[in-house]
Amino acid sequence: MCLAIPSKIVKIENNIGTVDVDGVKREVSLLLLEDPRIDEYVIVHAGFAIHKIDEEVAMESLAFLREAVSLM
Repeated sequence: MCLAIPSKIVKIENNIGTVDVDGVKREVSLLLLEDPRIDEYVIVHAGFAIHKIDEEVAMESLAFLREAVSLM
């Protein structure tokens, strides 16, 4: 099973993006995205950003995930 967590692009260099999820940063490939930009939210799978998502949808998803974790 794959859990899609929205990640915010905070840096781009040579088709490699640094994404941030609640302070945790990691590098991902941006090769599969058309015109990625800093401050956009993406879904990452297997080290590749595969889909851009709206910021509002990203915030709703992150809030839902935080709530689910708090109930465990």
